[in-house]
Amino acid sequence: MNWFQALVLGVVQGFTEFLPISSTAHLRIVPHYLGWGDPGIAFSAVIQLGTLFAVFIYFAGDVRMLVVAAFDGLRYRDFKRNPETLLAFSIAVGTLPIAVIGLSFKEFIETEARGLHIIGSALIALAFVLMAAERLGKRRLDMQQLSFWQIQSIGLCQALALIPGCSRSGSTIMGGLFVGLKRAEAARFSFLLGLPAIGASGLLEFLDLLEGGLGEEGLINIGVGILAAAVSGYASIGFLLRFLERYGTDVFSLYRIGLGGLILYGFSTGSTP
Repeated sequence: MNWFQALVLGVVQGFTEFLPISSTAHLRIVPHYLGWGDPGIAFSAVIQLGTLFAVFIYFAGDVRMLVVAAFDGLRYRDFKRNPETLLAFSIAVGTLPIAVIGLSFKEFIETEARGLHIIGSALIALAFVLMAAERLGKRRLDMQQLSFWQIQSIGLCQALALIPGCSRSGSTIMGGLFVGLKRAEAARFSFLLGLPAIGASGLLEFLDLLEGGLGEEGLINIGVGILAAAVSGYASIGFLLRFLERYGTDVFSLYRIGLGGLILYGFSTGSTP
């Protein structure tokens, strides 16, 4: 991979990470049709660090609030001291499902699960569930009003993102809508819930790449990809929050169905691997 390919894929990663359309799917599809081949799950996970930086910058106030609340809970040994403390520790616990399942099925996720037929099917399947959440969700709650078990439900939905094509943001926004969050609040909570999972997976894969011997050129390319993902990711966050306030998630569901249908059609005709 050269720096230009890393730049393009970084932009793709950053823009699609926060939209409920699956960044993993696009990081498989875009290079395939450009003739570049699969960049691999390690590269995909590492450039997610760019989107992690974007969340830290965009939601600096929320991140600061959660960190302070977590230390406050530890200091007083009371995880229910206030709504912010409960939220901080509920997010920590809500990250466990994706961590446990991801480590248990790591080899399958990195190999067989990246087939385009699986990605196409997952894009379509989650689209219909997201459409159901849009219609059944009450959309009355703010993030601080979530209970511990409501957060754990969204955490379980986040684990669906381990299936390429499901989308981490799509899965967690769907879960947030089902438990009653407002659309923009569901997206906001999705971004914050993803911080531990994105950070841990990105750092682990980066260490693996370093052990394998990246070299100076490889480090530069990774850096370009991370920077591109950070800039495009920051822009994507603002776009999604404004869009959801006015229009909802149906347009993303329809996009998922169309893209998934094209992938499956190509697979059935032998034009995709």
